[in-house]
Amino acid sequence: MPEAFASAVIPARVTTVWRVVRDFGGLAAWQPAVADCVLAGAEAPDRVGCVRTLSMADGETVVESLLALDDRTRSLTYGIVSSPYPVRSYQATMWVLPLTATDETFVGWSVNFDCDRAHTDELTKTFRTDVFAAGLRGLADHCHTP
Repeated sequence: MPEAFASAVIPARVTTVWRVVRDFGGLAAWQPAVADCVLAGAEAPDRVGCVRTLSMADGETVVESLLALDDRTRSLTYGIVSSPYPVRSYQATMWVLPLTATDETFVGWSVNFDCDRAHTDELTKTFRTDVFAAGLRGLADHCHTP
């Protein structure tokens, strides 16, 4: 099963970063690849099982479901319900940790997924670079408090 991973140090307090990340309906505010994010119905953005529809900047649509959210460990896991990506069993996790020496935040973002072997390298690179690394830069910009 392929895996992609990206991480970043965010120049903001862990409480600030976690508040942004845990809002499952707020992705469009900081992920540059997402033009709009809408939660299904009137669901709470932190309810496990809630579904979000992402209108991507490239015109595609991705539907994701919140699988787990843990305020104690500051981690969030979601899966793809439908997307233009040729993947199966896509499960991604973000976790947010304090860097106590600097009062900054470490954020890790990883995914395990299944796909046809011919797509493994391309999808791994896309998720690591275009989705996660770009998203973490957007998160840093959004959360930065000078």
